[in-house]
Amino acid sequence: MTLRLGIPKGSLENATIDLFRRAGFTITTSTRSYFPHIDDPEIECMLIRAQEMARYVEDGILDAGLTGRDWIEENEANVVAVADLIYAKQSFGKVRWVLAVPENSPFRSVHDLQGKIIATELVATTRRYLASHGVTAKVEFSWGATEVKPPVLADAIVEVTETGSSLRANKLKIIGTVLESNTQLIANPASWEDPARRRKLEDIRMLLEGAINALGKVGLMLNVHRQCLPAVLAVLPALKRPTISHLSDEEWFAVNTILDESTVRDIIPRLKQAGGEGIVEYPLNKIVL
Repeated sequence: MTLRLGIPKGSLENATIDLFRRAGFTITTSTRSYFPHIDDPEIECMLIRAQEMARYVEDGILDAGLTGRDWIEENEANVVAVADLIYAKQSFGKVRWVLAVPENSPFRSVHDLQGKIIATELVATTRRYLASHGVTAKVEFSWGATEVKPPVLADAIVEVTETGSSLRANKLKIIGTVLESNTQLIANPASWEDPARRRKLEDIRMLLEGAINALGKVGLMLNVHRQCLPAVLAVLPALKRPTISHLSDEEWFAVNTILDESTVRDIIPRLKQAGGEGIVEYPLNKIVL
C-alpha cells in the first residue's frame, strides 16, 4: 500500500513540512522536484498548489492532501474531511477572507457595493457571499497583488488575511468577512473506504493533531519535599493536574506537568521560592489526547 499525499506548494509549504517534522515525519524538498522525499515507505508526496489540491484529491489522482477549507468550498469538491488542522503560514490559527475597501472610500458594508467591481482569487465563494446579501457586483479574478487594485482597478477586494497588517499597510479597511478558513487533511472518498489507506490516514491524523496540541506547550518536572508540596501545587495553574509520584525517599515527590510556554518564565521562580528543586523544562513534540 502506498498513500499518495499532496503537500501544499507555496505559502503553506514550510509550515506543513514543519508540522510533519513535529509529528515524526521528515520531508525533504528540492527546488528542482515536485516530488519530496518522506522517510515513510508507505507514503509518496507530491507538491501541489493549495488552490488545486481538492480537485486532484476528488479525482483520485491523490489519495489525500492538505489544503484550506476555503479552496475546498471554492471548488465545491467532493472529498472527505479527515481532520481540521489549525495552522497557517505565519501562525497557528485560522485565516479570514475579508471584504476590504480603501480607507477613504464611502463604502461601509457589502450593500454599498451594488454594481461595483470586486477583485479576488476566491471568485465563486465571493459570488455566493454577494448573492446571500442580495448584492449584484462584477467579481473579477485577481492573479495577485490584489491589495494594490483599489480604487483604480477595482472598488473592493476579497483577500485572505491572518493579522490584517498587509491590508492596513495598503490603506485598506475591512467591511465584512466572507469566509473563515483553516487547513484540512482531506481524502478521496474511495481511498477513505480502502481499509489500509484509511488506517494510514487515521495514524497521520493522530500524529498531526498531537503535534498541534503540543504547540506552545512545554513539560516541567521538579522534585519537592512533602512539607513544600502544597505550596508548590498552589503555584501551578488551577486547571492543570500534575502527575505526582514518590521518590525513593518517601519524604520527597516528583511533580510533572504541562504548561503554556508563555507562562513558564513567571512560574519557575515562584516554584523555586515555594521549595521546588531540580526544576527541568523540556520541549514537547506531540500531545496525543
